[in-house]
Amino acid sequence: MQTLRSFVGGGWYEPAADFVPLLNPATEEVIAQTSTHGVDFAAALEFARQHGGPALRGMTLVERGALLKEMSKVLRENRDELLDLSRQNNGTTMSDGSFDVDGGGFALAYYAGLARGLEGGGLILDGQEVQLGRGGGFWGRHAWVPRRGIAVHINAFNFPVWGFAEKAACALLAGMPVITKPATLTALVAQRCVEIVIDAGILPDGALQIICGSTGDLLDRLGPQDVIAFTGSATTAAALRQGEGLTAVNCRFNVEADSLNAAVLGPDAEPSSPVFEMFLEDVVREVTQKAGQKCTAVRRILIPRQRLEEVREALVAKLEAVVTGDPSDETVGMGPLASAQQLRDAVEGIAELQREARLILGTGKRVDGVGSPAGKGFFVQPTLLEATDPGAATTVHHREVFAPVATLLPYDGGATTAAELMSLAGGTLVTSLYSDDESWLGEFLKTGASYTGRIYIGSETTVGEGPGSGAALPQTLHGGPGRAGGGEELGGLVGVQLYMQRVALQGGRELLGRLTGGSQPEG
Repeated sequence: MQTLRSFVGGGWYEPAADFVPLLNPATEEVIAQTSTHGVDFAAALEFARQHGGPALRGMTLVERGALLKEMSKVLRENRDELLDLSRQNNGTTMSDGSFDVDGGGFALAYYAGLARGLEGGGLILDGQEVQLGRGGGFWGRHAWVPRRGIAVHINAFNFPVWGFAEKAACALLAGMPVITKPATLTALVAQRCVEIVIDAGILPDGALQIICGSTGDLLDRLGPQDVIAFTGSATTAAALRQGEGLTAVNCRFNVEADSLNAAVLGPDAEPSSPVFEMFLEDVVREVTQKAGQKCTAVRRILIPRQRLEEVREALVAKLEAVVTGDPSDETVGMGPLASAQQLRDAVEGIAELQREARLILGTGKRVDGVGSPAGKGFFVQPTLLEATDPGAATTVHHREVFAPVATLLPYDGGATTAAELMSLAGGTLVTSLYSDDESWLGEFLKTGASYTGRIYIGSETTVGEGPGSGAALPQTLHGGPGRAGGGEELGGLVGVQLYMQRVALQGGRELLGRLTGGSQPEG
């Protein structure tokens, strides 16, 4: 059996005790084991500080971007292997695995291209110079400079490639070395990604390390120049935030957490219209892709009451046609949940939702999957519920079931009503709107935009081109307020600036110009 190794202190470390098994979630077969027993976390941090940080900061932004280009290239070259590992350890279909693997490569390539649009130097100028003195001798301007710390990335189980790649792309481009920590139970793919990059000799020593297992006392050793970027549950994020060590040093902490995302059908979308069909297609994909194990998955479906019966009938028909089972079977369209714990949480969550909503599709229990041994595998069918009184359905707006589960919520057709229902979740990563009515859309934005990190608008002009609300593109922000974590990742340079310090420079105009011979975004 394979034992996953951590890459720390410039070498691969293979543990000898305290192993955690990694399973194939479709068969429950043990495929690997991992542990961080014996890892010297202090030495890992010191190695990054002494080697990785200085080496990266000694490069220009363009040079660091070239590293990302090479990382993207080697991951693409090993795509088939990564997809196979994803099927084994994450239970992904070919389509779902591609969404993760190709998305990670694209994020690296995008940031490599972004770097080429920056002029030379290792800092980024922010805004224009401003005259501060009456006589013209005293000026000011802002610049972003690399933080002299370590980026610790704690990633979720569902996107082992994309989660690793998008965070690493931003940190490395900013000039900060990375210690990445994938979710233990699905660490097989992320570990192989790092192994591929290390073997290719792309990065300087200390620029990238990986921990396959518990973080031990790593977080207690971080300082004020370090950054934690966390993706996972709001409960775990809250526990980490309250750590005495992090609070004392005010370590920068970015969180992307639970999100009860909403898809909202506008009243102008007539049945069989292009926008109506787009809505149905997007919702089915966002409920079932990766078995609903996505932070951007649709959990709440808001429908004008007069369209409820037509939408219900169409969604049930489409979701019933999805074959659930072992992704190695070519007839399967949706794989298992990632672990036994995820299955237990899903079954418990569906039962909680049923207190306020009726079950109209699915069993609410574990089912056998096509192509898997009877009684084995962590399978749940696509599940649809319906709440007759959406405003009073407190659990529906607060309990995220991380599985292919969504609830229909009828509303009166008004944009303000829809926005107020959406806002009951306390903050989402993404809200998708399907309408060509600009006045309706504008009214929704006035009430609802502050409760979400991204608004995806499906209209007749975007039919056939919009990738769906579940695609977190690197050009625009990924994150959301309140319950969604309050963080911001990606978004072009915004994601890079998470790992940099904005500093105000004041002095003579010509002197500042010479000192800031750094980078300026094009345009």
